[in-house]
Amino acid sequence: MMLSIEDLKAQAKRLRATLAESGQTLGHSQSLEAVARMRGYRDWNTLHAAIGNRPPGPPVGVGQSVGGAYLGKPFRGEVKAVSALGDGRFRITLHFDDPVDVSTFESFEVLRQRVSATIQRNGETMERTSNGAPQMQISL
Repeated sequence: MMLSIEDLKAQAKRLRATLAESGQTLGHSQSLEAVARMRGYRDWNTLHAAIGNRPPGPPVGVGQSVGGAYLGKPFRGEVKAVSALGDGRFRITLHFDDPVDVSTFESFEVLRQRVSATIQRNGETMERTSNGAPQMQISL
């Protein structure tokens, strides 16, 4: 999953701070260059050109383990599929580690283990439950 320019700059800032804790100094531009090289690019300008004009990708990637809430119930699971729909929305399919009981009644269970939803970059669905909570929230 490719990070945004802001994410990469934050990574460079963390690199500088970590090195400073051990007494090593690294300038701002040097840390940007180091981040670019760690990601396989010749320099910061090449990295910036490669991703700077591209919209940010999905907040999660296929194979990633995620947690969150589905219809108000906590879950852990694996991302099985992600596709961009445009306007910062993504169709995602999750396979829960353990089936989630989505029933609100104690007298019976409605178990779901594989679900699909349309999420935004913040990991939430635009669709809401009756209490106003997103139908799915992925902890990012």
